[in-house]
Amino acid sequence: MTVVGPFGLSVRDQALEADVQTGLSAVEAGLLDATKSEVPFITDAAQHLVRAGGKRFRPLLVMLAAQFGDPHAPGVVPSAVVVELTHLATLYHDDVMDEAEVRRGVASANARWGNSVAVLTGDFLFARASHILADLGPEAVRIQAEAFERLVTGQILETAGPRDGRDPVDHYLDVIGGKTGSLIAVSGRFGAMMSGADERVVDILTQYGERLGVAFQLADDVLDIASDSHESGKTPGTDLREGIPTLPVLHLRARAQAQGLPEDVELVELLDGDLTDEARHGEALRRLRLHPALEQARRDTVRYAQEARTALAPLPECYAKSALEELCDAVVHRAG
Repeated sequence: MTVVGPFGLSVRDQALEADVQTGLSAVEAGLLDATKSEVPFITDAAQHLVRAGGKRFRPLLVMLAAQFGDPHAPGVVPSAVVVELTHLATLYHDDVMDEAEVRRGVASANARWGNSVAVLTGDFLFARASHILADLGPEAVRIQAEAFERLVTGQILETAGPRDGRDPVDHYLDVIGGKTGSLIAVSGRFGAMMSGADERVVDILTQYGERLGVAFQLADDVLDIASDSHESGKTPGTDLREGIPTLPVLHLRARAQAQGLPEDVELVELLDGDLTDEARHGEALRRLRLHPALEQARRDTVRYAQEARTALAPLPECYAKSALEELCDAVVHRAG
């Protein structure tokens, strides 16, 4: 058994490990090449998060999905570069919107160079992703465009909030289906499609990616509250400080409204206050870490990860399928 990719994913076959490692190394080289500019300052800004590392979760999924066809097909690595560049671009924009100071254990681009440079660098990465995508054919362009539309729609829905009468939890799950699930679904789809896998396999891996993507974001929601900065690579409680609704907080609010327990109502009032105050922010984190709402969010993470695993059932038994199943376990493990 060897270890590869994010979360210490174990791969039990040497040939599969070699393919995945070779593919991820090629993706890393492709990312550095795609983020070079004739302007040195742009190169520095564009490679800031590339060089900071990261889980490379999406490229890993591309590589594993490609095992159901020809993993060495010429479009596999470029499509993995596309999805990771797109993801990186959204991080630059997200950090501006969230006023985040830390990303992947280093200063965020906006903290280092200001909001304008961070936004424009994200745009630069989108442009480079589109340039690579154009060589992969019109179908790939259409798939990526649809996913990008869903991603942006999810972000807008998050900003707008749920419409009157809509369950905030259902609204939030729609938001993260767009913001996170869409691009992870494309990762599974591109890997299978570029490798020439059967259309049925492509559909299965797309559905798997969608569900795994939701589980992945829910695990991040839990980590934002439960982890320290060393674990998550960003400041704990960032979403909390910015008033961004995440699943544990939504579960808390629903419980407070339904049951009216004084301790729940008091915690909601604390969250509605000024969390830029370090003492209040620390107290809110401490109390949320002990609250049943956090465990409820963990259970939701497990449920979506299990749905992803179930989606894989029709695929033939092989080492790649086992690795994809283990990826579901790894995502759940992140949430504790």
